[in-house]
Amino acid sequence: MSLADRFADWRNRLIANQDFQSWAVRNPFTRGVARQKTKATFDLVAGFVYSQVLSATVESGLLEAVRASPVTAADFAARSGLPEDGALRLLRAAAALDLLRVRADGRFSLGEAGAALLGNPAVFAMIRHHKAFYRDIADPLALLRARTPETELSRFWAYTASASDTDAAAYSALMAETQALIAQNVLAAYDFRRHLTVMDVGGGLGAFLTAVGTAHDSLNLVLVDLPPVVKLAEAKLSATPLWPRFRIEPRDMLNDPLPQGADLITLVRVVHDHDDGPVRQLLASARKALAPGGKLLIAEPMAGIPGAEAMADAYFGFYLWAMGRGVPRRPADLQKLLQDAGFRHIRQLKTAQPLLVSAIIAS
Repeated sequence: MSLADRFADWRNRLIANQDFQSWAVRNPFTRGVARQKTKATFDLVAGFVYSQVLSATVESGLLEAVRASPVTAADFAARSGLPEDGALRLLRAAAALDLLRVRADGRFSLGEAGAALLGNPAVFAMIRHHKAFYRDIADPLALLRARTPETELSRFWAYTASASDTDAAAYSALMAETQALIAQNVLAAYDFRRHLTVMDVGGGLGAFLTAVGTAHDSLNLVLVDLPPVVKLAEAKLSATPLWPRFRIEPRDMLNDPLPQGADLITLVRVVHDHDDGPVRQLLASARKALAPGGKLLIAEPMAGIPGAEAMADAYFGFYLWAMGRGVPRRPADLQKLLQDAGFRHIRQLKTAQPLLVSAIIAS
């Protein structure tokens, strides 16, 4: 056992002792830390309630209401259809979470956390989508007993070539709505100007390629996804100025050969949605499809990134389990999979928001 492990074990045995906890709260030198730890522990206990306050805030249109002007409980009750005491309860809860702030005159206006949410509209789509996720994890141990559970998420993310237009539209729209910040981070982390043709595999409605093509007007753009998805993408993209630079390729990326010749293939939030077997097959297919000297870019949230541990192993760990496939991977895990597929030059890229997305380039 390492010295760090021995110290951690000793420290945690001490912290678990009730007498020590009582002493730490009373001692002026440890009181501040003890109170912080108590709050952090309670936040873990109350986290689901906090998420439901956030959900109610979004669903009721509260943030948009207070952005226009401060509100009273009576104002918001009239707008939302809630009884006035229910509206006040939500307003106070949202203020406690910094989504709102209470003004000197008693009215409620936008808080710092609420302002940050309004600056990232894609988060609203995920918050609304989380209703299904929360139902799936209502009994987490029951969920974990079934590796391929029958859940709302597994039905929502039913990637099949025979998916209905309605199903394809639902999951494709969610991915498109949450793509803007991902694309922004990837574009800042990697120089796309060295390439001629970018092929985005599993590219949905083309949101990522649209961002790439807008930033670099010399690139040819190839979109690969399931037939019902690219049908929707074509209808959307054909009305844009970028359409002449697009080529649409309806393929099942896990079963069909990928189109040949692109000198950059991108997999954006694709790899972590699948187990190792399908990923090995996809990476080998991508390597075979690349033009000589071409590169593969993987961009997605990754585990083992400092500051992103809870996001990867707690949030995505359970989200992907509820989907019935996929796993949060560390960069070293992805490097091994890439090496198995024949890639030899593999480099991790620095992104501005690693909590949101990390990236790896391979050739």
